[in-house]
Parts: sequence; C-alpha cells; structure tokens
Amino acid sequence: MEYLISIIKIIIAISIINVWLFRIKKPTPWRGNDANNMKDEFKAYGLPEWSMYIVGTLKVLFSISLLISIYYDQLETPSALGIAFLMLGAILMHIKIGDPPKKSLPAFIFLILSILVILVQ
Repeated sequence: MEYLISIIKIIIAISIINVWLFRIKKPTPWRGNDANNMKDEFKAYGLPEWSMYIVGTLKVLFSISLLISIYYDQLETPSALGIAFLMLGAILMHIKIGDPPKKSLPAFIFLILSILVILVQ
C-alpha cells in the first residue's frame, strides 16, 4: 500500500505542477468558463489577479511537499490537506460560475486522491 500511496502522491504533484508551471498560459478543456489561460479563468471566477498567484504558489508548494513526504512522513498530512482544501475551492468556483460538472473532474479526482493519502497512513 505504501508504494500505491507514493504513486498517488507523484501523480497529484506532477499534475498540479504541470498545470501551474507549464500550462498556465494555455487553454485546456477543464478551464472555467472556457477561459484561454489561468488569468482569464480567475477573472471568470470573479477573483482578482493576485489571488491567482497566491493559489498557484500554494498549489506548487503543497505539491513539492507532497513529493518530499514520500521520504519525510510528517509532511504528508499537511500537504495533502492543503491540496484537498484548494481542490474543494476549485470545485466551488466551477459551481459558482455554472460550469458543467465535467470541468470540475480534475479537481474532484485530486480532492479524492488527497483524502485517500490522508486516510491511508
């Protein structure tokens, strides 16, 4: 089970880092309100631009911490809780602007995987 949880952590972390560092200026089918980039997506949610930088920084830091938690268990719960909280926020933003449920699918998957990491210790 330990290996499975490590694989889940790697999947969560790499996916989030990919979105926030490499795909931040690119369109994806998951962006809220058919936004073309992350800045447009946050604008669609009615959030100020500075909040995008805070959320992105937190997601990347929690992702890195989740990777480090493979070797340092004490980082596991705070990292997974942070990611779960931010994913819940992402789901609520999609609901707020009336996106179809499909758009929330990645956030929902990472929320469930983060909870799984927390529960299987």
